[in-house]
Amino acid sequence: MRSQVRIQLSVMMFLEFFVWGGWFVTMGIYLPNTLGADGSEIALAYSTQSWGAIIAPFIIGLIADRYFNAERILGISHLIGAVLMYQMSNAVDFGVFYPYVLGYMIIYMPTLALVNSVSFNQMKDPSKEFAHIRVFGTIGWILAGLTISFIGWDSEAGIKEGLLKNTFLMGAIASAAMGLFSFTLPKTPPKISRGKKVKVSEILGLEALKLLKDRNFLMFFIASVLICIPLAFYYQHAGQFLGEIGAGFSVFESKIGPAGMMTIGQFSEVIFMLLLPYFFKKFGFKKTILVGMLAWGIRYLLFAYGNAGELIFMLVTGIALHGICYDFFFVSGQIYTDSKAGEKHKSAAQGLITLATYGLGMLIGFWTAGRITDMYLIADNQHNWENVWIFPAAFAFVVLLLFLLFFKKEKVSYKP
Repeated sequence: MRSQVRIQLSVMMFLEFFVWGGWFVTMGIYLPNTLGADGSEIALAYSTQSWGAIIAPFIIGLIADRYFNAERILGISHLIGAVLMYQMSNAVDFGVFYPYVLGYMIIYMPTLALVNSVSFNQMKDPSKEFAHIRVFGTIGWILAGLTISFIGWDSEAGIKEGLLKNTFLMGAIASAAMGLFSFTLPKTPPKISRGKKVKVSEILGLEALKLLKDRNFLMFFIASVLICIPLAFYYQHAGQFLGEIGAGFSVFESKIGPAGMMTIGQFSEVIFMLLLPYFFKKFGFKKTILVGMLAWGIRYLLFAYGNAGELIFMLVTGIALHGICYDFFFVSGQIYTDSKAGEKHKSAAQGLITLATYGLGMLIGFWTAGRITDMYLIADNQHNWENVWIFPAAFAFVVLLLFLLFFKKEKVSYKP
């Protein structure tokens, strides 16, 4: 790969995830404090990610793969997204905000596949080259969160003054930059001829349903859906939780607030991604994925009994477990799915798992998290967070127990 192309793809990944990381984490703080949203409304806002994930395969399968260059759709999507993001920043109540965030996520979620498509099209060996490009996406997410905290938008004073609306303006500017930059990316033409018929079952990965006849894969599939329920609690309410209890610490005389603290999870993700091959080879798939599920339960217990005072190390540890939670379960799961599917159904199987987790599983999770959080509302946007976090902790341990009992050990090859 030429150096110029490598730089272009790295900038693309950086901007793609800078946009997302700049508002998604702090939306849980912004909605109740600025727009007066309750837990159910926050759940509606976050569930737009799931609707976007469900609709994304149709956009990719019916449009991007058949009619237009991927980089052009990427550019147009982000330019439209910039307008929607700007409108989100100007919303005066949740009723006005929701249609814009729904439209935005329907536009944004397909771009996650498009940036991968543009990248893979330029690589001779994606297994060796992609990680070095994708890591800039994680850096973008981290920098977005740190920027918000260093400026003070997520500080107690910033939240009271409504400064978190600026995160959407920042996202709009970054999205517009990404949109314009996309038109300079290497050309990635459609891979399917217009005249070829496409089946809905192919788009949604339904052809991989036959894999569910395998008991182990069925158990993994069920566990993947169920573990997304506690996962939704983290995405939807971790930022809100840290904001409510005033969590933060100082670095170089600057206050690191909720957005900055949450980036610890991305640092952890990079580290454990590098350690995953060792764990996978040393302990095998079942033990690796069980450690991932165990980490989910421990994380929520740390959240339940930690606070912003002397026990803040518990909160930091809980956030830092994100690398184990995500990499050891979801990345391991992608490897396992790939190994079970065979050449013919690899894409279909990955599509089915994505639809089941980020679509169905997290949709249920976001709704459940909203209802549980509303149940423990005390007053003035304050919650009994100990009781809130106990639910996903207990649920994660139940999923772990089910997987431990019903998934039979099997050898899974891994070639990083």
